[in-house]
Amino acid sequence: MFFQTTFQFPVFKRGFHLVTNFIENKIPELAKIKIGFVQIFLQHTSASLTINENADQTVRIDFENHFNKLIPENENHYTHTFEGSDDIPAHLKTSVLGSSLTIPITNGKLNLGIWQGIYLCEHRNFAGKRTVVVTIFGE
Repeated sequence: MFFQTTFQFPVFKRGFHLVTNFIENKIPELAKIKIGFVQIFLQHTSASLTINENADQTVRIDFENHFNKLIPENENHYTHTFEGSDDIPAHLKTSVLGSSLTIPITNGKLNLGIWQGIYLCEHRNFAGKRTVVVTIFGE
């Protein structure tokens, strides 16, 4: 079976946001899959997806702080700054983290580890809704 849907995340402020439940609620077809995979693809160049700690919110705060230190704004060697000081840093962070995830499906559920959750990583100060394409393939 193949299934594909497109939806938008609500607007999130800059930072790392746990969206596992939001995604699962948008794909009830997941329950029909005994074994398979889901691909989650974010159609943007200034936000990203990653999997990490789902229990302690301080991990998400530390992610934001670390990435801002690793890829700072207002560097004088940046030339792609038309949309503001967060413009090229957002693109760089997206390239580091990536814009898609592939997760196994087992018995109708995402087969994530007990402490794993899906993050939407919003790298812009004033972003809009983010569009995601979810493709399920399995039996």
